Amino acid sequence: MSFRQHTEQGHVVTLLQRSLERGRLGHAYLFSGSRLAELEAVAKTLAKTLNCQSPPRQAANGLPLDCCDACTACRKIGEDIHADVQWLRPESKTRLVSIEQVRDLVHTMHLKPAEGLYKVAVVVAADRMTPGAANAFLKTLEEPPAKSVLMLLTTEPQRVLETVISRCLRLSFAGDMGGPRQPEQVDWLRAFAGAAAARQQSLLGRYRLLGSLLAELARLKARISEQLAARSPLQRYEDVDPELRDRWETELAAATEAEYRRQRGELLACLQWWLRDVWMQAQRIAGRSLAYPELETESGAVAGRISTRDAMENLGVIERTQWLLGSNVQEALALEVGLLKLKL
Repeated sequence: MSFRQHTEQGHVVTLLQRSLERGRLGHAYLFSGSRLAELEAVAKTLAKTLNCQSPPRQAANGLPLDCCDACTACRKIGEDIHADVQWLRPESKTRLVSIEQVRDLVHTMHLKPAEGLYKVAVVVAADRMTPGAANAFLKTLEEPPAKSVLMLLTTEPQRVLETVISRCLRLSFAGDMGGPRQPEQVDWLRAFAGAAAARQQSLLGRYRLLGSLLAELARLKARISEQLAARSPLQRYEDVDPELRDRWETELAAATEAEYRRQRGELLACLQWWLRDVWMQAQRIAGRSLAYPELETESGAVAGRISTRDAMENLGVIERTQWLLGSNVQEALALEVGLLKLKL
């Protein structure tokens, strides 16, 4: 398959092609969606495109924008026999990706391409990596070899280590699951979308939207802290050894931060899916594929006053913001830099 045949994943294809066009293709991607076969198909198309011998379209920088799906390289990749495209799947017996598999893959990725332009590695069901396997991948994800692209595929991104996610560009595929549906998340998104749709957002208006998000995150963190503290042994035992108390306090702080990061990610995923709805309506391809059909009026209002290009760039902004939050950038700064760039 070529990119033009992935009609249901137009936003993902556009992001990848725009990255190629600008010469800014990521070195590591996390593809998440509800259908693993579809994630594999897009990963295979990107691998073909990077190594295609007769690309039908090329950017000004010489990089291909799609594959011909007919040359020797494309055929080999389609049959999983290309020397420079490696597929890593869970072992049949354990249904896990082992540290030995990852080490072998990392070694192969550091070799020069044998017959193509790019070395490509695809980890299928990345959520099945053991902790040791995931940790063995970190250095390569952070400092990849030249002319290489890594793609991690998962239908359960919440099971992938945060340290892995933070080193990848995450692309969320359209699918059966749609966006997060927790009532409190949807309530916040409804208020956010309503404010965004009410009028063209000036800089002051975007600061108000940022304030809405920061206030929701503050409420979220306070609620998590209260809930976890209530379940902590610190609430049940007053006279305990100081060393044990310190350990419990450390564990509570770590659990609170981990749960907060998870729920923060879900809230930003809500915003990302809604911005995808805006993009789809700007493209006039929405229909029943909206993640939040109940917010069709709001997303339609925003889509009606921005360009398709702006709508696509909004998705890139959120992806970048999520990446920054996974690094050591201060939360408020990452969110401010991100939301102020949104075109609404």
